[in-house]
Amino acid sequence: MQSTEKIACIIVAAGRGSRMSTQNDSSPKQYRDLGGKTVLQRTLEAILSSPQVDLVLPVIHAEDGDAYQNAASTITDPRLIAPVTGGATRQISVACGLKALEEQAPRYVLIHDAARPFITPAVIEDAVSALQNGAEAALPAVPVADTLKRADANQHVQETVDRTHLWAAQTPQAFPYSLIWEAHQEAISQEIDSFTDDTALIEWQGKSVTITAGDPQNIKLTTLKDMTNAQEQIAMKNLADLGDIRVGTGYDVHAFEDGDAVILGGISIPHTQKLKGHSDADVGLHALTDAIFGALADGDIGSHFPPSDMQWKGAASDQFLKYAVDRVHKRGGMIAHLDLTLICEAPKIGPHREEMRKQIAQICDLPIGRVAVKATTSEKLGFTGRKEGIAAQACATIRLPFED
Repeated sequence: MQSTEKIACIIVAAGRGSRMSTQNDSSPKQYRDLGGKTVLQRTLEAILSSPQVDLVLPVIHAEDGDAYQNAASTITDPRLIAPVTGGATRQISVACGLKALEEQAPRYVLIHDAARPFITPAVIEDAVSALQNGAEAALPAVPVADTLKRADANQHVQETVDRTHLWAAQTPQAFPYSLIWEAHQEAISQEIDSFTDDTALIEWQGKSVTITAGDPQNIKLTTLKDMTNAQEQIAMKNLADLGDIRVGTGYDVHAFEDGDAVILGGISIPHTQKLKGHSDADVGLHALTDAIFGALADGDIGSHFPPSDMQWKGAASDQFLKYAVDRVHKRGGMIAHLDLTLICEAPKIGPHREEMRKQIAQICDLPIGRVAVKATTSEKLGFTGRKEGIAAQACATIRLPFED
């Protein structure tokens, strides 16, 4: 078919990633978790963030169909098409992808490693620009900065290698589709399948490869240390994206009435009385809910759950707190810390403190280390000192994206 102006991208995701295997985890690295998403999902999303890419074709292992579907299940971009099955080597897998694109016949094709999730549109733009300006192939790369040593089999240094004009190759490597497909077909016809780099096929054919701007962050995840560094990079980026740090406070009071237990901090504590209120009167969760609303500048618990509305009669207060947390998530934010202080003479809070922390953490989907529960008395002063009720103060720290 006649070539169109389309730019396709092949994502090579058929490898096994053996250098990252451990006794407890031998799964392919492209399907491992990286900050709440698989490596492959992050790579697909990064490639699709480039407006220049018209088509994305993953090449996967024959055994990874279910893993791929799970990784790509949240991606709805129509540019991502159904994957094809790769082969025993990277070169064979790329050839499978190129063959699958014959009907599409794109003008240019990018070939990218699934284990490079930090690719940016700028790297793609530079590579494509080189092709548009006549390059036969474009290779994103960064200059080698470290001193290089050549050693023998016993790891004894033999010489220092001149690093002048040395570059560390990255992907996506970019080619006119017809040129790279012809190179792969020639290699297949000569029963050569060991090329680990697509520009090497172009070099093998005596054609030129142009180096374009790579990115030091565009690393390939190869070892467990690489994965640890990538996890830290994602965590730092997530925090940087949530730079609007806010603090809200909440306060609530409920009186005692006849009963045999109080609902406090999401748990039931046996007592000679219970707390009086329209809902279950959990003074602790009410204060936390108001603190979150305060941090959001989003009204208070009464405006969201008015006591005049009978549907909240006797309602469990955990749903109020879950609702407030959900309001944070809908704003693209996260709860950083919750601090609750209960003020009462009785019941004793100390024996139940850890259970409250666990319950609040579970309600808010937080690590328990981000939830504090404290208790104090009012030295027998005031209504709490007279054992007429319980008061609660709360502080919520949240992180939100900066708004325009």
